[in-house]
Amino acid sequence: MTGMTQNHRAAVLDLVESAVDPGTWSSWDEPLGELPADPAYRADLERARERTGLDESVITGEGLIGGRRVALVACEFGFLAGSIGVAAGERLVRAVERATCERLPLLATPASGGTRMQEGTVAFLQMVKVAAAITDHKAAGLPYLVYLRHPTTGGVLASWGSLGHMTAAEPGALIGFLGPRVHEALYGEKFPEGVQTAENLLANGLVDAVLPPEQLHGVASRALSVLARGTNGTGSAAGAPAGAGTGAGAATKQPAGAAPGFDGPAAARPSPVPAAVASAPPAGESIERSRRADRPSLRALLKLAATEVTPLNGTGAGERDPGLMLALARFGSTPCVVIGHDRGSSRGPRPAPVGPAGLREARRGMRMAAELGLPLVSVIDTAGAALSKEAEEGGLAAEIARCLADLVTLPAPTLCLLLGQGAGGGALALLPADRVLAARHAWLSPLPPEGASAILYRTTERAMEVAARQGVRSADLLANRIVDRIVEEDGGPEAFLRRLGGALGEELSALAAREDAERLASRRTRYRDLGLRRP
Repeated sequence: MTGMTQNHRAAVLDLVESAVDPGTWSSWDEPLGELPADPAYRADLERARERTGLDESVITGEGLIGGRRVALVACEFGFLAGSIGVAAGERLVRAVERATCERLPLLATPASGGTRMQEGTVAFLQMVKVAAAITDHKAAGLPYLVYLRHPTTGGVLASWGSLGHMTAAEPGALIGFLGPRVHEALYGEKFPEGVQTAENLLANGLVDAVLPPEQLHGVASRALSVLARGTNGTGSAAGAPAGAGTGAGAATKQPAGAAPGFDGPAAARPSPVPAAVASAPPAGESIERSRRADRPSLRALLKLAATEVTPLNGTGAGERDPGLMLALARFGSTPCVVIGHDRGSSRGPRPAPVGPAGLREARRGMRMAAELGLPLVSVIDTAGAALSKEAEEGGLAAEIARCLADLVTLPAPTLCLLLGQGAGGGALALLPADRVLAARHAWLSPLPPEGASAILYRTTERAMEVAARQGVRSADLLANRIVDRIVEEDGGPEAFLRRLGGALGEELSALAAREDAERLASRRTRYRDLGLRRP
């Protein structure tokens, strides 16, 4: 396998080889691009490669399960906690796209701490592209099975770990949205014991089974005998023997929209707008300003800059969440559905966190937009998703994953406004859109900066230093093509909100003028290519 040494063997290889029929595992992995320029991160990667014998945290390939060709993607937790950066995300997506192209069932076995903090916000956005690829796979009528291993947390659980047709978990596995160490660092208390376990997820209907690794082959084989109608169920690809052309270094068949010529993460390339980035306010200043109690809210934006506002309430199925606002409104002449984090319902500088019910309410808005052909405006302003026993047992991670899948594929025009704080999966759940605007002092990060600092340094004291490196500012997001337009905040709150309303009206009018097919294709390309460098 690419990246293996003679002295090491990663545990994940034993798992995937036991999951397939004996002797049928074949790697799809191709050599990676250049190492990052940052010397500390480069050293971390080199140590991880030496320790595990792998070149990245993810391996991909195929094998037979009960005589049926199946594609597999898996994480090695021993490689930087199984974290997903740009290279790992690209490897995952290529494998999913190949499985879809060749009409193969897909088995995923994650074990990961989530987003790779060293790569920051661009790595965070890999959740979107992976969720989109899985959604395409399922839309093609192909089975997707998930086996969650110890531990699986963060962005991996909140994307490809929660989208399976059938999901099983390893006995005793830690499975949760936010890792216990980060929770303790952020809130000064331990997360309740027994909540983030495979057995508790089973008791709350969030997984279908808890089973040891040695039973994975048999259970997957039985499930695929029912689920895999219409797939390439033979022992070989059409017109080729099993495994042909799929070994290390072999040319990989790439479907339309894949990324030929990937040559490393975005962090390795020069910024396309270095002057704008250099002159932007420091990350710490923007984070501090976004957390002020008098920061303009979504509710204030609708009151001052929108017309014909009609608030809606709840999911329509007996749930509501004070952290999420759903409304009908007009910006300029364009009617739209609005979903967003509602700072106006909270007291103090911390916006009300959004929980699983809030995300289900947001998905109600998405469905309404799709059914009526109305543009959808999503507004991000959150210090993070709700982190509690109730949120975990209510399926928070799965709702984030479903929001990502729904937004990437939504047929209606979509416009996102990053209004203030943009911390973690609760923020990312509302991000994927045709166009993304950001207020000057808005930001987007895989975690609150204090949480990222806790992961990297086991202290929250270096939070703003980490945020500066992670590229969280609006200017950094513009440079990395995550944001399309920045709206300045000068002139006081009222002038700022009217400026935002004008910008939203302009963008909605422009979206309405685009052809649907072109707009949807452009959206998919946008999130498929985030973080990639082309030769």
